[in-house]
Amino acid sequence: MEKMNRGILTALSAIGIAQGLKILTHYKLTGKWDSKQAFTTGGMPSSHSAGVAALASYVAANKGWLHTETSLATVFGVIVMYDAQGIRRHTGEIAKLVNDLEDNMAKFSGEFPSFEYVEREKELNELLGHQPVEVGAGALLGVVLGLISAKLEDGKPSKPNG
Repeated sequence: MEKMNRGILTALSAIGIAQGLKILTHYKLTGKWDSKQAFTTGGMPSSHSAGVAALASYVAANKGWLHTETSLATVFGVIVMYDAQGIRRHTGEIAKLVNDLEDNMAKFSGEFPSFEYVEREKELNELLGHQPVEVGAGALLGVVLGLISAKLEDGKPSKPNG
């Protein structure tokens, strides 16, 4: 039976650990335990950043910094992290403005009965992206986990292919 690709396992583990840590950071900020935080986007640390940084550092530790696979993992990782703290965060900020606008429209329609307004049942998700510190924390977590994974792999005897 083939074993799972160690790089994929490392990246997915980093994502899972980062998602789990969101429960702890939420508790630290609010004083409330909320296991649903493990299934949210946004928050501290960025699981996207943790995953791509774990993969890039794992590949770099195994293949070397100058290898093409390291370049690919690093460049795509930087794009993901930029997107997480850029476009996705701004989308969340726009969602907050739309939700606030809808609240104001509902209030306005209550004050003017002739104004017909049907309120949506569900608000837009506002927590989509990350602050730069959340991306940085996720990346740091990922680098550490990627290097640990590579080090653990170095200690095991390798099987010849074939």
